Amino acid sequence: MNALDIQGLRLRLPGTARPVLDGVDLTVAAGETVALVGESGSGKTLTSRTVLRLLPPGAATEGRVLVDGEDVLTMNADRLRTLRNRRAAMVFQDPRAAVNPLRRIGDHLTEGVTLTGAMTKAEANRRAAELLEAVGLGAGVLAARPGRLSGGMLQRVMIAAALMGDPALLLADEPTTALDVTTQAEVVSLLDRLRTRFGTGLLFVTHDLGLAAAISDRVHVMYAGRIAETGPADALFARPRHPYTAALLASTPRLEAPQRRLAAIDGQPPDLREELTGCAFAARCGLATGLCRDRAPEPVPAPGDPGHLAACHHSDRLEGSATRA
Repeated sequence: MNALDIQGLRLRLPGTARPVLDGVDLTVAAGETVALVGESGSGKTLTSRTVLRLLPPGAATEGRVLVDGEDVLTMNADRLRTLRNRRAAMVFQDPRAAVNPLRRIGDHLTEGVTLTGAMTKAEANRRAAELLEAVGLGAGVLAARPGRLSGGMLQRVMIAAALMGDPALLLADEPTTALDVTTQAEVVSLLDRLRTRFGTGLLFVTHDLGLAAAISDRVHVMYAGRIAETGPADALFARPRHPYTAALLASTPRLEAPQRRLAAIDGQPPDLREELTGCAFAARCGLATGLCRDRAPEPVPAPGDPGHLAACHHSDRLEGSATRA
């Protein structure tokens, strides 16, 4: 059974002319790391927050979001509370926004599992100390307040807090955005080690393709609320099958690249206030034809690789090189 299985997820918000998430399919197996990448506004964070049903007011959903085989979208309040405390947890972008600056780190780590009865106070303290050691901090941090910790240290505390209930699924929503480059690498390495140690499925949300390549087993590329391409990380980065993936890779700075102006993707993503027909990327794509503007493409497997899918009418025209595409 997968740690996470999203099937045909659609999410509508008030004031929009089309779904913010439009038919998203995504899976994360136990012990697997899956990266969800794309531009800001593509729907990555909303996808991850839907897994915990942390939705904006007025949101309407369709489809299924299964965590350990149970649909989050149909859970009652008690089951949802149990899910958030024990089976799935999230590490947010800004660790300082996720803690009470007046309370000690130990309180933040232990309060949830003790209030729900999952652990006694003594058990929670032992678990918190163990996890702080696992993330590279000493148990002495339990008595500290958030203001004494650096951003990188506090993000490690957030990772420990997310693992307190021994979840089957960990959602990391751009957890390195507010950190310097060195600390980013440390946090990514830490998440990878903990995923292996605890057997947790990890959904890693990022706009940084380098981080996605470093940590993930599989990658889902999202554009305008739809999955444009998905596949094993090595194959997807080496041989992109969707023009959007290829354009993202071509615009990534490289030390070994020729000295020239950095490539960019012309145009803007489609406006949520307007209806969308056909392929969402058609207005910005050099391969687009009338077919692309009239009919939304279905995911098609790459020749010889059924696990590498691209939702593009013309994926066979790509040369498999991000630079050439």
